[in-house]
Amino acid sequence: MSESTTVMTSSASVYTTSGFWERLWRTSGIQFAALFIIAYLIYGNQPQVGASAETLMAFYHGDRMRILIATVLDGFAVLNLMWFAAALRSTLADAGRDGWGAAATASSAALGGLLILLITISAGLAYSIAGSGNPALLGGLNDITWAGVVLSSFPRAMLTMSAAFGLWRAGLISNGLFAVGVAAVVLVLLGGTTWLSDGFWAPDGLYSRFVSPLICLLWLMIVSRVLLTRSPTTHAAW
Repeated sequence: MSESTTVMTSSASVYTTSGFWERLWRTSGIQFAALFIIAYLIYGNQPQVGASAETLMAFYHGDRMRILIATVLDGFAVLNLMWFAAALRSTLADAGRDGWGAAATASSAALGGLLILLITISAGLAYSIAGSGNPALLGGLNDITWAGVVLSSFPRAMLTMSAAFGLWRAGLISNGLFAVGVAAVVLVLLGGTTWLSDGFWAPDGLYSRFVSPLICLLWLMIVSRVLLTRSPTTHAAW
C-alpha cells in the first residue's frame, strides 16, 4: 500500500511542479496561434467596410451562434497571448534583458486589450445589436472593427520586436533568426498603413486581413519553439 501511495503521489505531483507550468506557458504562443486560427475559421468572412445592411444582418444575425462560439475561442486565445508574454518576460529577465521583457509585457497588454475590445464589439453585434434593426449603428460598428485590425499592427509590431531584439541580445537566437524577426517587425508594422479605400491595401484588404496577422502568428510560434529549446527548464518564479 505504501508503494502504491508513493506512485500515486509522484504521478499527481507532476502537475504541481514549476517545470510543468513553465513548459505549458512557453508553448502558449503556439496555443494562441492555433486557437486564433480555429476561431477565425469558425467566425467566417466578416463583411467589408461599407457593406449593405442586408449583408451585415445576414452575417451578424444569421450566423449569430457561430460568431459567439468563435468569441469564446478568441477569449482563450487572448489568455494564451498573455501567458506567452509572461514566459517571454521571465526568460529575458533571467538573461539580463528585462527591458525587452518589459516591452513584451506592455505590448501584449495593449494588444490583448485591443483584441478584447474588437471581440466584444463583434459579440455584441451578434448577440443583440444586429437584431435591433439599426443599420447605421450596425455599419458603424462593423467599420470600427476593421479600423481596429489596422491599429493592432502597432502593438503586434512591438511584441514582435521585443521578442526578436530581446532574444538576440540575450544570445538565445542566431543572427539569421534575428534577421527574420526584424523583417517580421517591418512587415507587421506596414499593416498600420493600410488605409486605402479598397483593394489589397485597404483595412479589409488581403494584407491587413491575412498577410500581416499571419506573419505575426508564425513569429510567435517560432519564439515559443525557441523558449522551449534554448532556455533553462525550470525557474522558481513558476
